[in-house]
Amino acid sequence: MPHYTVPIESQSGRNSPKPPPAHVYNVSDPPYRGQLATDDSGYRSSTPDTAIVIDNGSSSIRAGWQTDTLPRLQFPPFMARYTDRKLNRKLTFVGSEIYFDGTARGQAKNLYEPGSNIINNWDVQEGILDYIFIKLGIDGTNGVVDRPVVMTEPLANLGYSRKTMSEILFELYGVPSVAYGVDSLFSYRQNEGKTGLVVSSAHMSTHLIPVVNQQPLIAHATRLDWGRSQCSEYLTRLLKAKYPGLLTSGKVNETQIEDLVRSHCYVSQDYDQEAQRILEWSGLEDRDHIVQLPFQEKEVVQKTEEELRIAEEKRKEAGRRLQEQAAKMRLEKLVRKEQELEYFKQLQQQIAETTKKEARLLLDEEEFKDELALDRRIKEMEKSIRKQRNKDVGDLEEEPEEPPSYPLLDVPDEELDEDGLKQKRQQRLLKSNHDARARAKAEKEAEKARQAEIQRLDDARREADLDSWVEERRAARSEVIQRMKERERLKADLGNRKSQASQMRMKHIANLASDNPHGRKRRRGGNDDDGFGADDADWMIYREIQQGRNDDDEDDEEEDLGAQLKSIESQLLKFDPDFTEQSTQEAQKDWTKSLLHAFARGPWPFDPESARESNQFHLNVERIRVPEVVFQPSIAGVDQAGIVEIAEDILMGRLSGHSERDAILKDVFITGGYTLFKGFEERLKSELRAVLPADVQLGVRRAKDPLLDAWKGAASWAGERESRQAFVTREEFAEKGGEYIREHNMGNVFS
Repeated sequence: MPHYTVPIESQSGRNSPKPPPAHVYNVSDPPYRGQLATDDSGYRSSTPDTAIVIDNGSSSIRAGWQTDTLPRLQFPPFMARYTDRKLNRKLTFVGSEIYFDGTARGQAKNLYEPGSNIINNWDVQEGILDYIFIKLGIDGTNGVVDRPVVMTEPLANLGYSRKTMSEILFELYGVPSVAYGVDSLFSYRQNEGKTGLVVSSAHMSTHLIPVVNQQPLIAHATRLDWGRSQCSEYLTRLLKAKYPGLLTSGKVNETQIEDLVRSHCYVSQDYDQEAQRILEWSGLEDRDHIVQLPFQEKEVVQKTEEELRIAEEKRKEAGRRLQEQAAKMRLEKLVRKEQELEYFKQLQQQIAETTKKEARLLLDEEEFKDELALDRRIKEMEKSIRKQRNKDVGDLEEEPEEPPSYPLLDVPDEELDEDGLKQKRQQRLLKSNHDARARAKAEKEAEKARQAEIQRLDDARREADLDSWVEERRAARSEVIQRMKERERLKADLGNRKSQASQMRMKHIANLASDNPHGRKRRRGGNDDDGFGADDADWMIYREIQQGRNDDDEDDEEEDLGAQLKSIESQLLKFDPDFTEQSTQEAQKDWTKSLLHAFARGPWPFDPESARESNQFHLNVERIRVPEVVFQPSIAGVDQAGIVEIAEDILMGRLSGHSERDAILKDVFITGGYTLFKGFEERLKSELRAVLPADVQLGVRRAKDPLLDAWKGAASWAGERESRQAFVTREEFAEKGGEYIREHNMGNVFS
């Protein structure tokens, strides 16, 4: 874990690092609730007229008896069925039971079509109905379910889906009668609604249904394809874009994402304003929620202070030994050089006292061309020994270097033999090098003087007109920064396969891989050698392929631009009172000033080496962006109007001349799991108030239990005598077919 201690001098900064987060959230465990027990008490106490009520929802299925106050069964619409080879048995798991077994979880199938509330897996539906009837204790005498069934369905349910459901209930289970109704209308009835606008925002979709005197105006109902399921998918997409690769390893499943949506998201009362301020440094530690994924931290062996002290002493002792060995080796080398120098001096003296023939033999034996070469070798060794003694001991003074002389340059070539001509050419080369170094030194001094003059003129201009001078420096700084950004952009383009550098690289590779590289003709006689490599320039192709650019030149340019920027900023810091340390480019690259860092990592430092921090993601903007889609579908790419625009169109457009329009406005009823987001009711009320006339009364209320009121309303409706007229009997099904339904004020009409 990184060290979060903040230096005292930096704590007063505007964006000082925050203390460690007070709370880190973990992803939820799989929602396994154990195996539901079979309860036959309801069946034994029921009569043949007591109906079984099933809320066949897309997020959760609820079932019970019409006499119950709460559903006896609640489970997600999943089923898994597979054969266990060890047990040689076919196993079936329904609902949350799939989370008990890993194989079952992998084999699980959903009742509904992905992204829809239309049933498309009738095998799963049959398994779920078996599960419900068994858990409710129905004995299945004669292979039939001898109780009526009330089942919810979505608004504008497909006729084929209802027909297939009726066939299963009547023909497979032999139920005596069946009634269907819309879940949101049952919820409205449970909350004693008569005339109003039902806003049902559930798991798969959102519906707005105007109701007058308990009769739904289905022709004016409108659907928005957005619900809590799409919220989970949207949050997953946002997190994958924010943290590439983090969620692709299967560390988070759909159920856990849904739990994150429920636990951390809320509806903003002013989305645009809050979205702009949500990443502000002040208070960001409260708005940013950290979610920890499972991880395995690397084991780091912590040493004691005593062990660290001993290790430090060992390093120091090893350093001293290395220094002593190096000093000893330098001394031995110096002694050898002095012995060698003494030998060459004796050789020089011996040559001076002997004949030319013997001298020539001595020089050839030591591989010297002449006495001048021996003399140069002696002088070089004396200079090297003196330099090393000054470096190691410092007891000798550096002798002044004598100016070089080139006596043979003034001698005509006709007066020199072959050895003399060679020495003359060598002296000419030495003189050229010496003159070049002298010119370079003179040019350097001249450049130094020129820069001093430029600095003097710049100082004079600054003293004469400080404001103009500051503006020039600011403009120069902006130009340098722009050049640096342009260079970074060009570097990024090199990673693009369509860029010019990448295309040239591929062209070089294609030439190398072809049978006729570089356009050379193949040689006859079976010899495929094209001569590649004979020219040194051929080998530059590998440098071009590897780099695609001249890195040395770019590095030099980068250093020059960086030095220029620092020089300009140092001048502005000294003479511009409006330019502070916070204005420098280095300060602006500080993570505490980075909006991207605040977005991805919150107001805390990030250690990429930490497995804990690398397996965390931060929820900040997503907390308000995900539930905002129902009000602004365009931010998620949904080409539909939001619920406020839909409600305005229904109330002020289609029903503008209706006699009960004002009564509808007085009771805007919201139900469904989506409405459980904090702030949903207040936001809908304020948005509707903004688009409606000021003189109309507006009332917005939420269901007492947005999740269970649909089942409760269906149960209470099934217990009324008048409701029995809406049931379709088995005889009517056999006579009139599966498309036949009885219209009532809780169900779909002509659908």
